Amino acid sequence: MILITGGAGYIGSQVNKLINENGYNTIIIDNLSTGNKRMVKWGEFVEGDISDENLMDTVFNKYDIECVMHFAANAYVGESIENPNKYYYNNVIKSIKLLGLMLRNNINNIIFSSTCATYGEPKVIPITEEETQNPINPYGMTKMIIEKAIMDYSNGHDINFVILRYFNAAGADSSGIIGELHNPETHLIPKAVRAILKNNPIQVYGNKYKTKDGTAIRDYIHVEDIASAHYLCLQNLLKEKKSSIYNLGNGLGYSVLEIIQSIESISGSNAIIEFKSPRKGDPPMLIGSSNKIENELGWERKYSKLDSIISSAINWESYLMGNDER
Repeated sequence: MILITGGAGYIGSQVNKLINENGYNTIIIDNLSTGNKRMVKWGEFVEGDISDENLMDTVFNKYDIECVMHFAANAYVGESIENPNKYYYNNVIKSIKLLGLMLRNNINNIIFSSTCATYGEPKVIPITEEETQNPINPYGMTKMIIEKAIMDYSNGHDINFVILRYFNAAGADSSGIIGELHNPETHLIPKAVRAILKNNPIQVYGNKYKTKDGTAIRDYIHVEDIASAHYLCLQNLLKEKKSSIYNLGNGLGYSVLEIIQSIESISGSNAIIEFKSPRKGDPPMLIGSSNKIENELGWERKYSKLDSIISSAINWESYLMGNDER
């Protein structure tokens, strides 16, 4: 049995779907503060919080948990700057409690959902796992703190771990069953798709970065490819008991304007762009190298061409708009 915290969220639900399709049984714990119960169509769902010791002890005692896949966290850069207390409490304190409960219940395998935000403003592009971590916002800092805690727990308590540092997760499940459904939505692609389809303005934060068109550049990786990496890591961790850290990215960077232009081209609609001041905590460029996981585990990206990402996002947003679910 695999325990998935935050499994009603965007990435956790996609991972839950894939590993169930490949024969694993799952139990999903989510407090639904940002997740959506409708995304949990596989496994057993328990509504609750990972900081609830009685609940977690009950789950650990009831099920034979082989590994914890830990997605539960707050993940908005801007909000983390405005409300760091929320982020340090939810992302750090609760994760530390989870690690302690794992120890208490003799669970020693964890896959942790981390982020490229731990790198801050990198000196070398593309970013490898050896790049110095220097977060420039509380969100990235809280994720880095838990990374370090997991490493310390590994050294002191024989915890086996995989840490996955995502770049920009994007797109939707190709079957159309699940997808990105945040409230509020802060990610560029779903916001831009919906704005363009509804002929509303799309805000672009910053147009004077030292990039090819002045807008920020990011590395977008399809959520199904992220899920496949988790599946490979789960198999390897349970078999080899070897701790690892991997980047999950596309190795390519696209500017905000390039994303908008792609949406325009595929949708046949024109964007109304409003340029705004840059947001605090946003570096000008983040592009990742995923050579390590490719070489060690044979991970392949099957869905992460930009047109594939945008097309799946348009299909998902069109479905949501048609069913008034945003």
